[in-house]
Amino acid sequence: MLNAIEIAPKIWWVGGLDWNERSFHGYTTERGITYNAYLIMDEKVTLIDTAKATFADEFIQRISQVVDPSKIDVVITNHVEMDHSGCLPKIHELAPNAKIYATAPAGVNEIRAHYGIEGVEGVKTGDSISIGERTLHFVATPMVHWPDNMVTWCPEEGILFSNDAFGQHFASTKRFDDENDLCEVFKQAKKYYANIVWPYGAQVQKAMGALGGLDIKLIAPSHGVIWRSHIPEILEKYQAWSTYQMEERAVVVFDSMWHSTEAMAREICDAFIREGVPAELIDVKHMHVSDIMLEMSDARYVACGSPTLNSNMMPTMAGFLTYMRGLSPNNAGRIGIAFGSYGWAPLGPKQVYAEMENAKFQMAAPVIAQQWIPSAENLSQLQETVVKAIEAARA
Repeated sequence: MLNAIEIAPKIWWVGGLDWNERSFHGYTTERGITYNAYLIMDEKVTLIDTAKATFADEFIQRISQVVDPSKIDVVITNHVEMDHSGCLPKIHELAPNAKIYATAPAGVNEIRAHYGIEGVEGVKTGDSISIGERTLHFVATPMVHWPDNMVTWCPEEGILFSNDAFGQHFASTKRFDDENDLCEVFKQAKKYYANIVWPYGAQVQKAMGALGGLDIKLIAPSHGVIWRSHIPEILEKYQAWSTYQMEERAVVVFDSMWHSTEAMAREICDAFIREGVPAELIDVKHMHVSDIMLEMSDARYVACGSPTLNSNMMPTMAGFLTYMRGLSPNNAGRIGIAFGSYGWAPLGPKQVYAEMENAKFQMAAPVIAQQWIPSAENLSQLQETVVKAIEAARA
């Protein structure tokens, strides 16, 4: 039988470990995924969230190590997305009298739509329930990152069951932050934020405001490790990420056919470096879009380049820019540069420019389009564009 792990007195982690998952909605999960669920043994046996449906056997085994699943009295559904709630029908089958709580009306409606389960109790910010020695308080966090999201606070234990907030796609048998490679944990937390939560900074700020002043001893998210030793640090990072604080660095993203656009990209990257701005050169053929988002999420300068192919930008750049635009927040402080080469029509670079404008970049210059092979003079002009962009940003 698979083991449950006690994370606090009479509170157990009973989730699932998905070691082999490598994609979540097009976001690469190279370190796997955990589906965290928590069992509280009190006068009312309480389950907080479930797991992805394919992990039902593993999930039920872990619960059964602590208690007969039929003894569950309360189920808290912080989020109805199926990697969180996929085992809810199984729990409803095993413990049909258990009271299910979710946000009203979004969570109640989503449970009905997904599983046909009726009689779910709707809760809102400020509501609470007693489960015996402990009380559970609910705070709705809509659009972090679905309309139904909420977090659950247990003041007696100082545990914030934080749902998607503060999570990471990171599979590990070690349940706490301080038991793992902290650099990797923070990297995966940042990648998770950049690819899932980034557009919702205002909502994150509102949620953090509602949680301000709590004496938090553990943050138990729905994915990844539990925070206990580095709570101030992850709170500080969420404050920075959700207010779109940027670092003075550049990311240059491109694709190229016969190296002309690549030559422009290298010149732009080197121009940033000469001006004292750390820069990273990324060929989209060699880095996944979700990893590019990790690199660019807090970069002040982003330059994107494509040649023209069949009257369009390169499909690789189109895919990246579409993915990026879906996540990109409205933050005019980010500086954009669009560039590229062409043979007989500069349509590819123009499309890049249009997509960056749509993503609310402050464009540093008109589109930079070079026919055929850029000369030394052309490349020198690129340097001037970069210098002007930096000077404008620092003014």
